[in-house]
Amino acid sequence: MARYLGPKVKLSRRVGVPIADIPKHTAKRQLTAPGPHGFRGRRLKDYGVRLVEKQKLRYHYNVLEKQFRRYIAQASRMRGNTGEVLLQLLEQRLDNVLRRAGFVRTIWAARQMVVHGHVLVNGKKVDRPSFATSPGDIITLKPGIHALARTNMETLAGHIVSEWLTVNPAELSCSVVAEPTADQIPFDVNTNLIVEFYR
Repeated sequence: MARYLGPKVKLSRRVGVPIADIPKHTAKRQLTAPGPHGFRGRRLKDYGVRLVEKQKLRYHYNVLEKQFRRYIAQASRMRGNTGEVLLQLLEQRLDNVLRRAGFVRTIWAARQMVVHGHVLVNGKKVDRPSFATSPGDIITLKPGIHALARTNMETLAGHIVSEWLTVNPAELSCSVVAEPTADQIPFDVNTNLIVEFYR
């Protein structure tokens, strides 16, 4: 399957917001448009505004376009506001849960940790980053990756764990206690524009 392997900061610059919570992405100078001069005096039309919002969310969760369309279709079939349900589905992905728990610094590191088989969900190895967690699931890490996870947690000293998760730093485990709500997601995006983009 195709996967973007190029420079990640360029993605943040392209959409104008930091897609990862690390200094490399949050530095002010990094939020200018890509290229030597950036975009000067160029205003986006309605389509462009909606496209940027959609790309923002895709890059933040490291999801391909085909996967993203499936999430949109799934969210539209479920009860409730399509935009909020979409955020909920993306937030409950296993790679994102590891990031929100603070075991890794970025979504790309979380993906690698899962794919390499270092993560257990309810005692069973899961190597799919898109695995949908649900309330009651307990996520643990294999002993071989504990040293790296502890180092990551030390570098993320001020990290605030989402309210829908409980983390046990001593055992390096995390449990999903509830489904996330839109106001608990620490990423600002207009989901209405994204839903409109696909109509």
